[in-house]
Amino acid sequence: MKGTAESTKGTHMATHAIAQAEFNSVVDSNDIILVDFWATWCPPCRAFGPVYEKASEKHENIYFGKVDIDQNQQLAQAANIQAVPTLMAIKNGTVVFQQAGALRASDLEDVIAQVEKLDMSTVETTEAAEA
Repeated sequence: MKGTAESTKGTHMATHAIAQAEFNSVVDSNDIILVDFWATWCPPCRAFGPVYEKASEKHENIYFGKVDIDQNQQLAQAANIQAVPTLMAIKNGTVVFQQAGALRASDLEDVIAQVEKLDMSTVETTEAAEA
């Protein structure tokens, strides 16, 4: 299998469609998850798609998910998605970033770097203090 994976490198898309039924298990089984909430009828979503795919190929340690809001309306509502595309970042089960609008590649890389560096002990302490 290893040889197969190497031979397809560069053409393999590293994003995963996420349905509502599997969302929680994806969150529970990955340290860092980026989720692109999108729709087929949305031109900015179509523009952001290739940027997101390219980033997913560069960051194999991050789970890149895509949620079609028309196919997963309840999940989009539960995530409070008001516009598409919306990018959500989840680290250790906690939403640490959510922003509507198509990001440029450099901005997406900045978000990824910030999420990777984020010290979750300070996030969890802040959340506990606010509760």
